[in-house]
Amino acid sequence: MGAVKEQVPTARFIGMGGDQLKGQGVHLIAELDALAVMGFMEVLSRIPYFRRLEREIVSVIDRQRPDLVVLVDYAGFNLRIARVAHERGCRVLYYIPPKVWAWKSGRARRLASTTDAVATVLPFEEALLRRYGANAEYVGHPLLDRSDDVPTRASCFRRWGLDPDRPLLSVLPGSRRQELDHHLDAFAQIARAVVQERPDVQVLFSRAETMSEAAFEGVGMRAVTETRALQRWADVALVKSGTSTLETALEGTPFVIAYRTSPVTAFIARRVLKVEHIGLPNVLLGERVVPEVVQEEVVPEVVTPMLLELLRSESDARARQQAAFERIIANMGGAGASARTAEMALTLIKDAS
Repeated sequence: MGAVKEQVPTARFIGMGGDQLKGQGVHLIAELDALAVMGFMEVLSRIPYFRRLEREIVSVIDRQRPDLVVLVDYAGFNLRIARVAHERGCRVLYYIPPKVWAWKSGRARRLASTTDAVATVLPFEEALLRRYGANAEYVGHPLLDRSDDVPTRASCFRRWGLDPDRPLLSVLPGSRRQELDHHLDAFAQIARAVVQERPDVQVLFSRAETMSEAAFEGVGMRAVTETRALQRWADVALVKSGTSTLETALEGTPFVIAYRTSPVTAFIARRVLKVEHIGLPNVLLGERVVPEVVQEEVVPEVVTPMLLELLRSESDARARQQAAFERIIANMGGAGASARTAEMALTLIKDAS
């Protein structure tokens, strides 16, 4: 939104999102917290809410007749909005498209038939979606657009009250209440087991700013909100599956991926997913460089030895990960995803006028 406003200061936006979109002047018709639902069974309980929200968005489209509808990720919901907007004659740009390479490949044809352009953030997605007829373009990843404003290691350790001469284990259990329910206790047990084996290791948990301190009261370890600094200055990290895995890889910190969800969701996922890897760094590399541990294997007996091995400075596993992360950065290109996506948006608007 910011990149669009740089070129068209008078642009108006209506949408769904959180504080950052609100800060750009977007009129929000749904808040981010209400949208943060993951898993098959977890979504089922929210279907009435999403049906009401869909009707509201369709009503907004009918009343406002927007020059462009921009859909960001959130495929199960946004593909329905794409169809409606397309039927109404609106231009449609999909940014961060459905992961058709992981499951539901039929969505690629729906994407091609209901959008005017697709901005992909993973290098291999452009060619894949073009094969299905989508007007896809790789724009780069928005993570590379972030300003490098992370404080120095010395200043972070001083503020956190840590010893800079001792190693740091960063623990990223997730930013949603649902993720904390599945991960917090298990990740804390693993962290305690690491400290038991290596008493010199210091531990900090990452706490999303949207989560209260009370959510971490039972952990028995400190939690801070400076997640990117934790990712950069940790000697090793334990990270739940998701975008945070790519964030950690871009910071060059060796880590282990772990993920838990409800038993029913896990049962369904094992049968519908068609990927060998769940972590984005491994997906991009096409090989299992970062260990992935899921469901009942997320226990100290399994994960602790992996973290201890990565903590060793002379570890082959540590060197292999860091070399792989450099390849990822080189293959993703540089910054500019936001500007390129904004240019696609403005071109669509211009072509429609």
